[in-house]
Amino acid sequence: MSEFESPRHEEEQETLSPLAQVREALSEDNLQEVELVVNEMAPAEIARILESLPPNEREQVWEVVDEDYNGDVLAHLGESALEDIVEDMSPEELRHTVELMDDDDLVDFLQDIPEDTALQLLSSFDVAQRERLAEMLEYDDESAGGMMNTDAISVRSDVQVETVIRYLRRMDDLPDITSKIFVVDRDGHLEGELILTRLLTANSDALVAEVMDSEFIAFNVNDTAFVVAQQFREHDLISAPVLNDHQQLVGRITVDDVVDFIQEESERALMNTAGLDEDVDTFAPIRKATISRGIWLGINLLTALLAASVINAFGDTIEKAVALAALSPVVASMGGIAGSQSLTIIIRGIALGQIEGSNAWSLLWREVFIGVINGLVWGVITASIALIWFDQVNLAAIVVCAIFINLLCAAISGVGIPLLLKRLKIDPALAGSVILTTVTDVIGFLVLLGLATLWI
Repeated sequence: MSEFESPRHEEEQETLSPLAQVREALSEDNLQEVELVVNEMAPAEIARILESLPPNEREQVWEVVDEDYNGDVLAHLGESALEDIVEDMSPEELRHTVELMDDDDLVDFLQDIPEDTALQLLSSFDVAQRERLAEMLEYDDESAGGMMNTDAISVRSDVQVETVIRYLRRMDDLPDITSKIFVVDRDGHLEGELILTRLLTANSDALVAEVMDSEFIAFNVNDTAFVVAQQFREHDLISAPVLNDHQQLVGRITVDDVVDFIQEESERALMNTAGLDEDVDTFAPIRKATISRGIWLGINLLTALLAASVINAFGDTIEKAVALAALSPVVASMGGIAGSQSLTIIIRGIALGQIEGSNAWSLLWREVFIGVINGLVWGVITASIALIWFDQVNLAAIVVCAIFINLLCAAISGVGIPLLLKRLKIDPALAGSVILTTVTDVIGFLVLLGLATLWI
């Protein structure tokens, strides 16, 4: 019987996801199985598994991760889970773990861990590395300087191709994602790029100046990460040089860093719609999660009370026409949906760099025109339904006006609110939906009940 159970068990294991396999092994207290499963994964996958576990199980899994993977795993962890793991590591373990990290990953790591731990770790490096990291830490983490790595390979334009190839062969290992090397003058000013494939196929006695590309895309250290991501996407870049204000080569950005930024931005946009931090831990302590969510609920309560106060002001009108109580949510909801559509389009346009002051007015008139059409069409449809339900012509006329005005205001708000927030340097994705919902609710209730007060 046992001869047949083993293959079946193996088949069951194969059908389980890695996370399920890890949790099953943990439940059986089989850390050897956990070690086998975990260390067959890529570092980013291990990081995802760690973030998918409660803190006590997370600690058990981290203990069996191969030491050679530790640095890369930490580089992929979110801030909250990272702090949990680093907190239990000794200074010696931490120093050994980060030894093989790339400079850009190490800078991000130092920014994510507690300040006292970061300073202690920074002081343990040699002078040259400490100075290099300190310089990179001065840049905003969402700038080209904050994204770059300092491992760029550079050569002079007056050397032969054969010399460059010999120089590369003498290196122990090329930096990851080395698709090109950079050509600089005596003072480090960037003159061109030399694609590796072109280097390998060029005549060995040709000069670098003859085979390099003199036209290239480079970034200033102060360029935003968004600009970097946009250029990488539009020009299908794999890597690109980073220059200081004197046009000297100081580093390079590779596509993996850009992908990380794009993923972080998408996570941030998703979490911000609910008022949550993008680095929130799925298994954060209940007290911490309750407080962070409670703040957002408090803000929502204030906005809801504002809308409720409008309804309360027309209590007498509602008592005389009970149908208004049924129609009020309809008017408010239609405005909210229409406004959210405009808001989403504008936030996406801002994120893609498609919206500037020069085309903002065109977008506003476009959304207003759409709001007018939808306001008339859906106002008439909703009024017809109200007429069938309540058999009151004046009530149907009020509904037409209320939906038309609310959808028009929703369109204007959907464009104006994110642009205003952007000008105030507030993330539109974080605050836009709350403000918009409040505006459409208040206007919807105010117009519907106000008109009813005058006409009924």
